[in-house]
Amino acid sequence: MFDNLSEKLQRVFKNLRGEGKLTAENMESALREIRMALLEADVNFRVVKQLIENIKVKATGEEVLSALSPSQQVIKIVHEELIKILGSHESKLRFANESPTVFLIVGLQGSGKTTSTGKLARWLSKNGHRPQMVSVDVYRPAAREQLSVIGREIGQPVYPGAAEEKLPLDLARSARREAVNSGRDVLLVDTAGRLHIDDQLMTELQDLKGQLNPVEILFVADAMTGQDAVKSADEFHKRLGITGVILTKMDGDARGGAALSIRHVTGQPLKFVGVGEKFDALEPFHPDRAANRILGMGDILSFIEKAEEAIDKKQAFEMQRKLIENDFTLEDFRDQLRQIRKLGPLQNILGMMPKMGILKELKDAKVDEKEITHVVAIIDSMTPRERANHMIINGSRRRRIAKGSGTTVQEVNQLLKQYAQARKMMKSFSGGLLGRKMGKMKLPAGFPFGEMPKF
Repeated sequence: MFDNLSEKLQRVFKNLRGEGKLTAENMESALREIRMALLEADVNFRVVKQLIENIKVKATGEEVLSALSPSQQVIKIVHEELIKILGSHESKLRFANESPTVFLIVGLQGSGKTTSTGKLARWLSKNGHRPQMVSVDVYRPAAREQLSVIGREIGQPVYPGAAEEKLPLDLARSARREAVNSGRDVLLVDTAGRLHIDDQLMTELQDLKGQLNPVEILFVADAMTGQDAVKSADEFHKRLGITGVILTKMDGDARGGAALSIRHVTGQPLKFVGVGEKFDALEPFHPDRAANRILGMGDILSFIEKAEEAIDKKQAFEMQRKLIENDFTLEDFRDQLRQIRKLGPLQNILGMMPKMGILKELKDAKVDEKEITHVVAIIDSMTPRERANHMIINGSRRRRIAKGSGTTVQEVNQLLKQYAQARKMMKSFSGGLLGRKMGKMKLPAGFPFGEMPKF
């Protein structure tokens, strides 16, 4: 997410810092590079123009040019202007005074509406709501069945519709009645899409809007389509009056042009971003956190929120005790890996880390999820005694473990060697003044010491 833009902007700021003194000339050169970086990231040209003008006005002032650290001042200004373009603050969902609140999910065919409807229903249920879904797409083969399958997978109800209900309006009205009768507080209406915007689609959506009076009309856009997504969002807004945007496939979009453009072009906020295929891979959009990631500052708040949601606190405290007391077994190592996996794809987690200091090399890190699978398989193939005491694992045991895990003896050796090195490191940490200090600290649940084996 924003990888290419982030890398180019960091290069610009590095060059500015290298200048020592900031002048009107090198500031103009920096602005030119920032403009090119934004355009290459597929940011809408009107957004780029506005952003550069705002930065130029603030950055060429006397107080910036004469500041003790002018390059840092420029970074601060760019950060502030990015947040403004992205929306200044998180735009939360609105809810009606009387249940059920109706959310109309709209967009072009193939943008991910049905999957996003399921993801949003799951998110709502995790945040204290009781959602119900209905598909009013009577045109696309198996569209309604697809939503039913999603509903079963996430454990949320879907109104199936009666045999005689052939029209979108009939389905929607019956679904709302069902939501009232079953005590559901939110009704998510998954609408039909087209490969392009046409009058028939808009007339149908306008009728649904008039009958259902939705509190939110959420436009689902595919981030990978860049400015086409922005253009479609703008046209839907002009015809329908959308209230927010869900941007899908953000994890696969290294440019980020759509995210940076949608709010400025449509005037409507980006409310959620899809960051993976799983149904928990939907996140509220925070403009300030997105600006931090663009400038290489990471997104530690989102990382902490994910960790708090996914990691068992009791298990984390027990792991803290074991680390301090140097009682960290191979079984504990495996359990830590399983906890980490709950946070989502590791490449996404690395993307939340600041790209500065000792962490700046993370931008080039490539994570192979299969490595974790191999490590877990190796440890699973050990007996409880072997996991508790790695010293008893001799040659014949290693051959048995390799065969049972579908790996090689060399891979088993590599894991045991790195585990032994990690224990040695922990032992040095657990002794002396540092150990005593660690005993008083609240250690976060995180990666175990040592590197992952490279299979």
